Amino acid sequence: MENELGTPSSVAPEQAPGPVAGPVTEAWARIRGRLREEVGEVEYRSWLRQMTLSAIEGEEAVILLPTRFLRDWVRNHYGDRLRSLWGAENLGVRRIDIRVAPEGRPPEPAGTTPQADGLAGAAPVARPLQATLPLAEPLSSPPRGPESRAESRSEARSEARSDWAAPLDPRFTFDSFVVGKPNEFAHACARRVAEKPASPGFNPLFLYGGVGLGKTHLMHAIAWAISFNGQRNVAYMSAEKFMYRFIAALRSQSTMEFKESLRSVDVLMIDDLQFLIGKDNTQEEFFHTFNALVDAGKQIVVSADKSPSDLSGLEDRLRTRLGCGMVADIHATTYELRISILQAKAQGAEVEVPPRVLEFLAHKITSNVRELEGALNRLIAHANLFGRPITLESAQEVLHDILRAHDRRVTIEEIQRKVAEHYNIRLTDMSSARRARNVARPRQVAMYLAKQLTSRSLPEIGRRFGNRDHTTVMHAVSRVAELMQSDSTFAEDVELLRRMLEN
Repeated sequence: MENELGTPSSVAPEQAPGPVAGPVTEAWARIRGRLREEVGEVEYRSWLRQMTLSAIEGEEAVILLPTRFLRDWVRNHYGDRLRSLWGAENLGVRRIDIRVAPEGRPPEPAGTTPQADGLAGAAPVARPLQATLPLAEPLSSPPRGPESRAESRSEARSEARSDWAAPLDPRFTFDSFVVGKPNEFAHACARRVAEKPASPGFNPLFLYGGVGLGKTHLMHAIAWAISFNGQRNVAYMSAEKFMYRFIAALRSQSTMEFKESLRSVDVLMIDDLQFLIGKDNTQEEFFHTFNALVDAGKQIVVSADKSPSDLSGLEDRLRTRLGCGMVADIHATTYELRISILQAKAQGAEVEVPPRVLEFLAHKITSNVRELEGALNRLIAHANLFGRPITLESAQEVLHDILRAHDRRVTIEEIQRKVAEHYNIRLTDMSSARRARNVARPRQVAMYLAKQLTSRSLPEIGRRFGNRDHTTVMHAVSRVAELMQSDSTFAEDVELLRRMLEN
């Protein structure tokens, strides 16, 4: 029996089918070429280069990948496109089955020839497509009850890390990480490292992003997963703790012991690397530790608030080494991701939170996930302590200080930049002496918006526009107000700029 995707309802053990040949190999080479053009060279090499066409079994094309992670990623992200590309070749292929290559028979690395570029051999006949695309298997421990899972984590923590590394938070696992567009690439890279540490192209793994976006959560999740899935020695610590341990070793004249302890781990994880900026001796020690572990085939995972190229206080040689592996950024959260996080947290707390309240929080608190979770925790605690239901009114009352801090604050510089972009003039024209109409009118609009949207005084606004007198600002504000009354098109233009700045 087949499911709605046209795939068998029960999956047989993954086996290596027979080889492929003839027109099929040419079609496969064309499909890979189109994918390379569509996704770009970097993405193609990261995710698609190791695909191997193993066989055509009736109406199904069998594609092999070396790991379960890559199999799941290709199924979920490129399965539909592979199906459509096979259909365009008119070879009768109606389905694709993406499998992990059997042990002892890894797919050949992609090369320049059709045979080497992802072809496992030579083949039978062909048919079209509906992809065999099941959901990715979770990378976590086998199902356990809460108590046994906590005990396992405690044992893993004591056995699988150095005794001087930081403890891992049992809440921070892949299962509890909410994935959305801003963090899906970083999440995928983290799972790849957790599944197969020290893989080529993923060592080191460098995660970067703003405060409270999930870097530390992903690092803990990697450490937990590696601890559960193998007998590896994992050491996780902040850059600050690394520095303090190094200083303590210098003072006690035990630097050799420090080096040996650190370099005996299988996975070294350093959080908030930006803390090492300006600490030259500690950077020197980290650089040598980094080289020793990578040369020994050990995995390194690092996080920071900026990408390696933007960490200007780091030594060039260290910054270069950090950027030579996989660099993954975590963007600011979207509204949809914030809603998903709030829903997951409310469900985990087993508390009924009205959708209107979740939407309100997701709209108002946009800076980082920690503040978002903290606001929800405060609401839940307030409701439990006083026995009151959570409502929109109670949320506004309980969270008044947080909401006030997150009210939109527009700066004069932001107004100048947005207005200059809108009217296609240079930003320097905002403070220049030019009086041409195409420059003077946008400048007046910017002064008007600065008066409406900020709490700055007229003299201060004038200083920001090339040290102009406050009477010039007054004239600009009244002139723009008059034009908005008489010219509806101009009024709509100014109102559009206001909405863009306020949202």
